Amino acid sequence: MGEALVGDSDRDFTQGSIGTATFLLAVPMILEMAMESIFAIVDLAYVSQLGDSAIATVGLTEAVLTLLYAVAIGLSMGTTAMVARRIGEKNTAAANLVAGQALWIGVFVSMAVAIIGLIFAKDILRLMGADATVLATGTSYTSLMFGGSFTILFLFLNNAIFRGAGDASIAMQSLVLANCINIILDPCFIFGLGPFPELGVTGAAVATNIGRGIGVAFQFYFLCSPRGRIQVSRADLLIQPQLIWNLLKVSFGGIAQFLIATASWLLLVRIVSTFGTAAVAGYTIAVRIIIFSFLPAWGLSNTAAALVGQNLGAKLVDRASRTVLQVAKYNVVYMTMVSLIFFTFPTTLIGLFTQEPDTLATGAHCIRTLSYGFTAWSIGMVAIQAFNGAGDTITPTWINFICFWIIQVPLAYWFANFLFNSEGGVFWAVMVSDFTFGIVSALWFLKGDWKAKQI
Repeated sequence: MGEALVGDSDRDFTQGSIGTATFLLAVPMILEMAMESIFAIVDLAYVSQLGDSAIATVGLTEAVLTLLYAVAIGLSMGTTAMVARRIGEKNTAAANLVAGQALWIGVFVSMAVAIIGLIFAKDILRLMGADATVLATGTSYTSLMFGGSFTILFLFLNNAIFRGAGDASIAMQSLVLANCINIILDPCFIFGLGPFPELGVTGAAVATNIGRGIGVAFQFYFLCSPRGRIQVSRADLLIQPQLIWNLLKVSFGGIAQFLIATASWLLLVRIVSTFGTAAVAGYTIAVRIIIFSFLPAWGLSNTAAALVGQNLGAKLVDRASRTVLQVAKYNVVYMTMVSLIFFTFPTTLIGLFTQEPDTLATGAHCIRTLSYGFTAWSIGMVAIQAFNGAGDTITPTWINFICFWIIQVPLAYWFANFLFNSEGGVFWAVMVSDFTFGIVSALWFLKGDWKAKQI
């Protein structure tokens, strides 16, 4: 456990026990994902004390920010794949250069997102169906969250570099630091404790950006120090257009697959918003709880991506395949246990954040319904990350398009407005698409085309 948390820059993950390699990478990756989600859980815990309008503000803003997360995660996939492949080839200098060029991509993207968010914050909330109360209290929160987008992008990109190199413990440590600061500052800025101004829901954005910003600074320190596998120098930061283009080509499929997934979720939130603020608040709470519960599964899936990349780089194709199957077994066991808990105690879980009757009922209905598809989804998560780790980001893009746009969105509209005539129709549509996603991803993985991918 100590090595998993502290890290060992000399360990070769392409040799030895697959179970040991999975454990040493999975523990910090699971904790890393937990730390990322704790931002949302902590913000929600405090903001929920301000009422449904404040919760809706956070929910609607986060729904749009998922588009930024899609770009950040997509770029991270390409970065992890290329860094892992170079590490597997024992070419550390090339891995350093990939890392340096990824940072420039983060600069350009975050500047564009910040400008758009700062100018169109109110329009973004209005487009998402916000009522007058939410517009009045939430515009500054939305502006600050978009304005601080660089902290989101660099947290993802830098951690993708560390994961690809096998330094997952550094990624975890940066988010622990960021979260500790956010947990301390959140109540100070939201409620005006001591010398801090009382900013309400806007205070959550201030605290989150400060916490993430310090976490990014911590990451940059390790990227430029000799303590890890990756050491970015000034030479690595000289812009290399061809390498940036290659990185973008590998990342394009990852960006597309997550834009497809998150854009569909954006439409789901829009459909839910037609049933009122309480429906949005209940859905927001449910989704935050679900995301938090998924963290170990996502951590395991990210482990599969890093190990597949390194093993393919070392020409160990059979070991890469066996690693994915083993990680998938762990994921199925975990997510099946989660689904049983969600099915049995939905009201108790939502009740941790609200006692408003309508909000409570919506959230409980949501997590119970979605839990039916968790086991299948857990298999799909690992298979998709195996594709991404191999550099095959196009296959997951098509799978996402079919499951989320051909199946999920039309079903959600039909179920919500005609079959169920309530926001519950959206939840059933998501469950159907999640189950389909798991089955299709597993079958395509077994087909084996990903093994021959070159990057």
